Amino acid sequence: MPSPTQRVLARVPARLRPFLVRHRRLVKFLLVGGTCFALTTVINFELKFTVLAHKPVVALTVATVIATVVSYVLNRQWAFRAGGRQREALLFFLVSAVAIGVNDVPLVISRYVLDLREPYVSSFVQEVADFLSGMIVGTFVAMLFRFWAMQRWVFTRLAEPAVTGAQPSVDPGYAAHEASRETPRAR
Repeated sequence: MPSPTQRVLARVPARLRPFLVRHRRLVKFLLVGGTCFALTTVINFELKFTVLAHKPVVALTVATVIATVVSYVLNRQWAFRAGGRQREALLFFLVSAVAIGVNDVPLVISRYVLDLREPYVSSFVQEVADFLSGMIVGTFVAMLFRFWAMQRWVFTRLAEPAVTGAQPSVDPGYAAHEASRETPRAR
């Protein structure tokens, strides 16, 4: 029986499969990141519009910390398939602490340097500025930093070999599954 990944790959156009297989760690990292982005957004808005109504940076930080814990588990178990080493966990959370600060900087600049907050702007403009600066710009910059730092310092045992013009390796089960699906074309 094919794995979930193999089933998903079977639905992707054939010309994209080698690219996805070759960059599978990045694809998995982005899927984990997308999941954690959605989690961060939900928690951030929940906190921002309830208990932390006047502390948007704290709300974003708390939401990001919670999503970071989820991210660690998903990245370790799936994207980077690493064992639970203490050194690795410590480095992950150190890198993530820096990334949380990186994530907060655009929101701090938007709110407190550019004064994109009430009473200087409308409530709507404030919320749009908060979302764009904290959730979009901050998350994007922090994501780039995290991916680079995770490969460089945290999950170093798992560096993928460089591709030297050869076709990317595909799971033998998946390759056999694909071969069985192909039918000769009539001329």
